[in-house]
Amino acid sequence: MCTDTPMPSPATLAPIRRVGIVARARLREAAPVVRNVVDWLTERGLSPTVERATAELAGLTSTPTADAALLPEASDLILVLGGDGTLLGMARRIAATDADPPILAVNFGSLGFLTEITLPELFAALASVVEGTAGIDERRMLRSRTVRGTTTLDEQVVLNDVVITKSALSGILDLSVSVGDHFVARFRADGLIVATPTGSTAYNLSAGGPIVHPLVNAVVLTPIAPHALTNRPIVLPASGAIHIQPELAARPTDAFASFDGQTGFKLEHGDEVIVEAASRSLRMIRAAARPYFAVLREKLRWAER
Repeated sequence: MCTDTPMPSPATLAPIRRVGIVARARLREAAPVVRNVVDWLTERGLSPTVERATAELAGLTSTPTADAALLPEASDLILVLGGDGTLLGMARRIAATDADPPILAVNFGSLGFLTEITLPELFAALASVVEGTAGIDERRMLRSRTVRGTTTLDEQVVLNDVVITKSALSGILDLSVSVGDHFVARFRADGLIVATPTGSTAYNLSAGGPIVHPLVNAVVLTPIAPHALTNRPIVLPASGAIHIQPELAARPTDAFASFDGQTGFKLEHGDEVIVEAASRSLRMIRAAARPYFAVLREKLRWAER
């Protein structure tokens, strides 16, 4: 019988001494798990630091705490308990610092495609990280800049996607797209998704885009509900900057940019969103018992008949 073989990883783990812990907001089921993890780490001579709201949730009063934004710099490893949204938030905080701790993400019952390690696997996964035997993947990220005239309005780093979309009551968007110095197309659609391989199984997949293995060095461009059936998703090399300009002057239309579905703002005519490869990747601990294709089958029922 053929079995999945994990993809090789170029990344290695440095010795782990400090472990940051963050749980999804108000996730009461995580409270006893946080306390157990703190005890497990302390017994092994490791130093836990718990995100402040998570410490309050777990009733911890003597364990060191830190604000979520400062947790990356206080950690050699960050344990995320919750779902994909919690992981995406922490990935963005890591990208905002010079620190580079890997993430060990544990799922708490929802779909959780990124948080692929299950609760029963938690302590075995932690042990493998501490022992230096855990597999680790480099997940490519995207850097987005929004420019208005000569002013940079906003900069973001995302793990999943940058999305340009219309409001619920607006008409269809006209979006002019170029890669580097080359014009690509003028899309008429409800919006446009620029996704990483990691983000290919998120909004991109729902909009009809392709699944891309997370170790492929590529970017996916997927129109949302395009006006023309010939406007199909395209996979591009990650080496070129993608320039997106919404054309909003011809008729009243509202356009918005969102980043990993967590932050966003309204665009104006003449604004340009520039998306390119981020300068570094996010390091994620791989589930030892669940190769990528097994995750596809388990989480998405991929290739089932």
